[in-house]
This record gives sequence, structure tokens and C-alpha cells, in this order.
Amino acid sequence: MINPFDESTLASVATLLAATDQLLEKSYPGDSGARQPIHTVYVPGDQYSPELPAAWGHNAMVAAGGLVGLSMLATKLNLAEPQRLAELVAEKLASEPIEDLRIDFEDGFGNRSDAEEDAAVLAAADSLAAAIAANKAPSFIGIRFKCFEAPTRARGIRTLGLFIAQLLSRGQLPAGLRLTLPKVTTVDQVKAMVLLTEKLEETHGLEPGTLRFEVQVETPQVIIAADGTHPVAGLIHAGQGRVSSLHYGTYDYSASLGVAAGYQSMEHPVADYAKDVMQVAVAGTGVELSDGSTNIIPAGDPENMAEAWALHARLVSRHLARGIYQGWDLHENQLPTRYLATFAFFREGLQAAGTRLRNYVHQISSTIMDEPATARALARYIHRGVTCGAVSAEEVAELAQITLPELEAIALNRSHA
Repeated sequence: MINPFDESTLASVATLLAATDQLLEKSYPGDSGARQPIHTVYVPGDQYSPELPAAWGHNAMVAAGGLVGLSMLATKLNLAEPQRLAELVAEKLASEPIEDLRIDFEDGFGNRSDAEEDAAVLAAADSLAAAIAANKAPSFIGIRFKCFEAPTRARGIRTLGLFIAQLLSRGQLPAGLRLTLPKVTTVDQVKAMVLLTEKLEETHGLEPGTLRFEVQVETPQVIIAADGTHPVAGLIHAGQGRVSSLHYGTYDYSASLGVAAGYQSMEHPVADYAKDVMQVAVAGTGVELSDGSTNIIPAGDPENMAEAWALHARLVSRHLARGIYQGWDLHENQLPTRYLATFAFFREGLQAAGTRLRNYVHQISSTIMDEPATARALARYIHRGVTCGAVSAEEVAELAQITLPELEAIALNRSHA
């Protein structure tokens, strides 16, 4: 049979698609495999201490009523394996109550004198350095500074610079450092942040690319610009590899569209639209996506706590089902339902996912014929469960009949020696 496509034709196709190849390699590298925290906790900048995570974990456990209370709460939420979930969550609250902590110098800190904010920034950096030295820092931690709009720009930039300088004066930057740029409206604000991170690296002798940052999507202009484009997609690529994640801001965004306070929610249609656009924007880029928060706090009388826990658990389960694996928590009493709902999500599909992955890996005949892309999705689902503590290595070995390195290799589409 004659092949009409000679080397010259193939070379012409390669030339035609060279730009496409470069675009895919540079702008859509896929999942990096780095761990993504399942939540971000925000605390005012002057309230952080090395002991805060452990205190939150202890208080959350007390609020839930201990191991028995956690099991009862899981039962009330109609979650499977309530006793097992309670044991796993109790262990999590003791060992890693906060996965990602943001020391907040924006809305949570408010507008104070420059002297007061300077002092709080330096104290926060000192506290973080002490936490790192004592092995008490969360896996991911950093600051949120004020936005780059004209009234707060200079203050936000000063806070960023002071924090990094003070932290470096006390030692190395934490591996899980997160810098949060809030209320982004235009791509140029991201470009400005790139310029600032480059300057910081140059000043302090840091390796280029060391400082990355997350962008908070809190304004409609970054979803749809005046020219009809979607800046939220463009800003990822304008970030030159420094944008680590996009975070949806529930209340600023909803308010900017005129949604009444009583209806502002992570599940309002305006929120879903914004997050749909954000989810498409991050696809294939390796940039993470986070949902927002609910300000309905489990506190006060038992009835209010039960209702707030039920709402929080439902919202967490909802964004997980939508393929958004991170959200915000504003109060220590939200930790029980953050972990109960998240662990339940990863465990409820574990049996089916593990079996399908086993059949795929070991080429066992079954009623479902999975393709490589689906196998990667199955592996990534299980891998996320392992990373956060919902699933054990023993369960993976039993169900999928593979090791954790093999699971990770499939999840990240990498060869495993």
C-alpha cells in the first residue's frame, strides 16, 4: 500500500504546527503533581501564632463533641462509614488541623495606621519563622496583602516586601509559601505582581521563579472584560508560570453583581458561572482552582450549629463533585465538616475507582472499558484521597493492587521504573 505522506509532507505539517506545539508545552503543561491543599484558612494578620493550628484542631474537636460527636455528626449528615470517618477526622485534627493558612492583611486586618500594620507584618514573619523552626507551620502558609487598586496599592506592596524581607532575615522561605493577590480586575495587575516578585528575587538573591502567587477572582471585570474577552484565562499566561492558583471570592464577587446579602452564596448562579469560566481557564495549565467560603458559622446554640454544619458539609461536597478540590474555611468550627465531607467524598467512590483501576492496570476483563484518560482520572481521585488522609496506602494496595508510586505515576501520566 502506498503511503502518500512522505517526509516532506510530515516536515510541512511539523512546521505548520510548531507554534501549537510550543503553546501546549509552555502554556498547558498539565498537572505538576504538587500537592493541593483541600482548604485555606484565613486569620487576621495580628492573630497568627505558631500555636494557632493546634488550638484550632483542639477547639474543633471539642465543638464536635469528641470522637463520639464526630461519628454522630457524620451520621446526621448521612455519610457512609460514620465511625471510620470519625476516626480519620480525629487523627487529622490532631496531626494536621490546617493544611493551608493565610495570614491576612487585607479584609481580615482592615485599614490601620502604617506603623501598626508594619509592626504586625514583622511580628507575623517572626512567628512564622518560629513555627518553621519548631516544626509547627502548616504545609502551606503565607500572606494576603492589600490589592493593587490605587488607594491600597502602596500599602499592599510594602506589606509584601516587609514580610519577605523579615522572613528571609530569620531563615529560609517555607517550601509551601503562598502569596495571595486579592481583588484582581485586570491582567496588568498580574503583570505588576510578576514585576514585584522578580524584584524581590533579585534583591534577596533568590532563584528566579521561587516566588509564585495565587489570584483571587472577586470582580466581574476579570471574568468578562469590556472587550468581551475572559481576562481570567489571559492572566494565567501573563503570570509567566508564577500563578499557582485561582481562588473564587464569594462575597465581593456576589456583591459586585448586585446580589442581596441574604442570597450571596457559593452555590448562587452567579458564583457557578464565574467558577465555570475559571475552571475552563485553568484546565491543562497546572494552575489550581479553589472555591470560596460560607460565612454561616457553626457557633452558638446547638440548633444553629447543626444547621451551619449541614450547610457547610453540603457546600464542600458540592464543589468536590464539581471538580473543585479546595475551598476556604473562616472558623475553627468549620474544620469538622470540612474533613468529614471531604473524606467521605474520597471514600464513597473508593471501592469502584480502585476496582476499575485494578482492572485497567492488570488488564482484567470487566463490564467497563476504561481509556488512559479515564484511568488517570481514577488514579488522581484516589491519589488526592491518599494525600489528604482520607485513604490509606493499604487500602490502595488491596483494592487497586498497586503501590503508591505506581498510583502516582498513573495519576500524573508518568512512567514508573
